[in-house]
Amino acid sequence: MEVFEDYVEYTDYTPDNGTSHKMSSYPSGTFEDNISFWKYSSLTINIIISLVGLGGNAVVIWISGWKMKRSVNTTFYLSLAISDCLFCACLPMEIIYEMTLNWPFGLALCKLTSFALFFNMFSSVFVLVLISIDRCVMVMFPVWSQNHRTIKMASGVLVLTWILSATLTLPSLLHRNTRVRGNTTQCYVDNTSISVHKAVLLTRFIWGFLIPFVIIVSCSIILCMKLRRLTIKSTKPYKVMVTLILSFFICWIPFHIFAFLELNMQKHNLDVVQTGMLVGVTLAAANSLINPFLYVFIGKEFKQTLRKSLMLRMEYAMAEDGRTACSTPRSKSMGNDAQNSQVFIHNVL
Repeated sequence: MEVFEDYVEYTDYTPDNGTSHKMSSYPSGTFEDNISFWKYSSLTINIIISLVGLGGNAVVIWISGWKMKRSVNTTFYLSLAISDCLFCACLPMEIIYEMTLNWPFGLALCKLTSFALFFNMFSSVFVLVLISIDRCVMVMFPVWSQNHRTIKMASGVLVLTWILSATLTLPSLLHRNTRVRGNTTQCYVDNTSISVHKAVLLTRFIWGFLIPFVIIVSCSIILCMKLRRLTIKSTKPYKVMVTLILSFFICWIPFHIFAFLELNMQKHNLDVVQTGMLVGVTLAAANSLINPFLYVFIGKEFKQTLRKSLMLRMEYAMAEDGRTACSTPRSKSMGNDAQNSQVFIHNVL
């Protein structure tokens, strides 16, 4: 049974004998109906994620890349949006594969799609870590940030982040292959070593969840401690930080848990694990849809720039005199936010 194999590489780590070995000892009734329900539900949700995610991240790229003055924050947001947009662009091929059980896109896209999906996992998570560290450093060391927090430095760190993400994603590129079975073509994991599969899963969990989650939570705790010392009565910063932590945890922990459970199928209920993998994959995919709203749209500067840009677009479209549209006002750079911790927390958090 296919469960987004390009995104969850767990169905072919044992030698394939041409039969559905995981299904052989289970009756087809309730199990088949349950899996079918979750499968079609996840397909529907993933179609929504692909469409809305592409639109939302395209807006982020448009605003942060062209409408806002270049700053460290917009550099991080642009990188995050590009990574999420890449994932949402590749998702339709996975949806078609899941619906038809046939891969018509060839070996190159079989490898590149898998690479793109896991590359998004690492790169987006790492950028979220960078955003958390950046916020923490700005509040704790405002003077240092004012002197050293530059666009060039942020761009250099992002380049290193993308290189690390690509390195950690190499197994998805190397172990992906295609094969013909009757009238259909499969895109599968060409890996018969369970020890290698376990090592890949462990690497993904440590680098793609555990270390980032610890860093994000630690930075949030430091920010909360700083907030307690400031004369800020608003509870919005606390709510935002709690929302960010919960969204990260909820989106990624089910995927990693059920990926490990699947390694010992004989010790666990097949129905629970297969259903859990479907839900875990869908939640992981939803992270690319949630990111634009949580990390960008909550910022006052971004929302103000978006409103101004859309209003100017509408005025230009409705104008009948053929006048040249006014140039879009550029928002004030956030590069000097470190001068005032309270202003930074109100505007960004």
